[in-house]
Amino acid sequence: MTDQSAYAAALCLGAAAWLYGGRGRGARRGRLLFASGATVHLDPAMIGWRPGRPTVRLRPEWLCLAAALVPAMLGESLLPLLAGAAAVPLAGRRLRARARVRESDRRADAVIDLCAAVVAELRAGSQPVQALRFAARSTGALGGEEPAVVAAARFGGDVPEALRDAARADGADGLAGLGACWQAAVDGGAGLADGLERLEAALREQREQRERLRAQLSGAWATVVLLALLPIAGLALGAALGADPLRVLFHTPAGVACLVVGGALEAAGLWWAGRIVRAGEEP
Repeated sequence: MTDQSAYAAALCLGAAAWLYGGRGRGARRGRLLFASGATVHLDPAMIGWRPGRPTVRLRPEWLCLAAALVPAMLGESLLPLLAGAAAVPLAGRRLRARARVRESDRRADAVIDLCAAVVAELRAGSQPVQALRFAARSTGALGGEEPAVVAAARFGGDVPEALRDAARADGADGLAGLGACWQAAVDGGAGLADGLERLEAALREQREQRERLRAQLSGAWATVVLLALLPIAGLALGAALGADPLRVLFHTPAGVACLVVGGALEAAGLWWAGRIVRAGEEP
């Protein structure tokens, strides 16, 4: 078992080093190509590229497998490596969910900036179509729907409907309010700038409320993280007392049974605690 663990650890370390070696080289080549808008002649030796060598980016979730190497080597067992490999897709899904939340918040902030920019252009004397085109180009709040919205505004199309289509993206709900203000201004002659100012204030208040809620729930998330670290602290305490808990867990039937049952209970507890906290984050 010792030889197998050492071989597996060396194999994983070598794979991690190979994957990590390709990080950032594509971005570095892009910066060299498009620096100052000029064409740069690249020397393969300068950027560390070799023909036929693939460039692979190491994703953060693969660090679970790297972290599993420590108990695998200390406990001389392959079980931590198997657990780390099983945790990779779960960690990847969690990281992608967090990335979607950040993208949604970024788009919501861009919608607020869009309303403010349209109001500023209208107050400066611009026409609504010109104000919308400039604000959309400067803020990027419309995303992939920007050409459709700009075309509808420029050529007399249905701008509110185009804005409602753009509001289907995560975090872009405020665009539906912008479409309603636009329709009210066109049909009833109401002031578009006044309506957008009220919409901007409402969206800012909603964002501040969301930030206050997240700040209040940060303590609950800290408790969840503490619960996740308690088993590790228990193993470290046992090792400090000379009990050798890793050997008991990985090489005895009772220890393996305790490991399976304890791991299942730990996973269920973390899932339940995270579900409670996420329910509090919902609007």
